[in-house]
Amino acid sequence: AWLTMEAGFSCIGATMRLWSDTEEAAEDAAAVARKLGIPFTPKDNERLKGVSRMASFEVILEIGNRQMSQEEKEAYCTRKNSVYLNYIDKLRTDEVLPGARQFLEAAREAGIPIALGSASKNSRRILEKLELTELFDAIIDGTVVSAAKPDPEVFTKGAEALGLPYESCIVFEDSFSGVEAAHRGNMKAIGVGRKEDLPEADAWITGFDGLKPADILDMLK
Repeated sequence: AWLTMEAGFSCIGATMRLWSDTEEAAEDAAAVARKLGIPFTPKDNERLKGVSRMASFEVILEIGNRQMSQEEKEAYCTRKNSVYLNYIDKLRTDEVLPGARQFLEAAREAGIPIALGSASKNSRRILEKLELTELFDAIIDGTVVSAAKPDPEVFTKGAEALGLPYESCIVFEDSFSGVEAAHRGNMKAIGVGRKEDLPEADAWITGFDGLKPADILDMLK
């Protein structure tokens, strides 16, 4: 997510994982790896954050030193997406992460523009299921971007959609490549997670529960 620092700041919600509990998606990736006989660890899963469906599958193949034709890879990705869409259709509004809805609502009340930036092509579907769509001023997802992080395209397009200069935006990210992408786009990056996992972030939070938009500015002073 982006928060801009003009009249407070503008927020770019970098990934769906920041707003909803998508641990099942990580389990799905592990299931794909198991089906292929490829060992897969939580550390490996970190490499899948913020990348497209095909790119994440190619990471799994790389981990297992496996080769596949493009046709085979596309078939696997299609099946994987079908499983994930089934999961999305079962999402409930109470699966929004603690404090996330309240944080977004407070940002809107403060007049802070908010965009979602995600490599997923399912972002709008997820937001609709969680009833969060109206809290975002712009949605930049895999249907309009082609470059994967650490390329900053998803963030720069978000800032442009909000009509804001890049340097006035703050990105919330839970992946190393996402933090790098924010910095390449001349934006501040709030690491969502542990400092040791995201050492290049400008500040860190463990979640949104009890967090207020003004708290973010205080962290960056």
